[in-house]
Amino acid sequence: MATTKRSSGRAPGGTGVSRRSELLAIAADLFAERGFAVTTVREIADAAGILSGSLYHHFDSKESMVDEILREFLDFQQQVHREVLREGSDPRTAIAELIRRSFEAMDRYRAAVTIYQNEAKHLAHLERFSYLRRAANDFERTWMKVLQQGQDSGVFRADLNIKITYRFVRDAVWTTVHWYNPRGRLNAQVIAEEHVALLCDGIMAER
Repeated sequence: MATTKRSSGRAPGGTGVSRRSELLAIAADLFAERGFAVTTVREIADAAGILSGSLYHHFDSKESMVDEILREFLDFQQQVHREVLREGSDPRTAIAELIRRSFEAMDRYRAAVTIYQNEAKHLAHLERFSYLRRAANDFERTWMKVLQQGQDSGVFRADLNIKITYRFVRDAVWTTVHWYNPRGRLNAQVIAEEHVALLCDGIMAER
């Protein structure tokens, strides 16, 4: 199978941080499109227009590449969660903001989110990627904390199962990456607001 060469317009001989970022972006796209396990170092190098050996000047393995890709996304998302909690908004506003910021991350790190969705369960079994389980647990604690606060304060329904609600919202938001087209008619902000309306206000017409 031929590999499509991808270029950002910079010469293949570029060096430094910009070249490293370019190679990571190319690898991220390939991992997201083809899967981490089947994507080879040679395919990444071919797509970047360099020899495989040249790629090893920047990264010692494709595991190192996906590690860096995932960590950047997860660090960003954890920072977002801390900011939302620190703002101390009422629970409904906080949930809406978590949804909006999740779509912001999806738009900014679309390939990384796709990789996380597709590969995290497998990678988490490897010692190097044990942080993926911790990240998932941290995300769950953040969302469930806000949901519980909303329930305790009477903002959310008293009969909500918090665990199921979290999983429902999580899946509704993050699986969007599988169909979201950043060049499509609906941008991330529009989709985020639709999710906020559906998840916070429901689908029933007011009577």
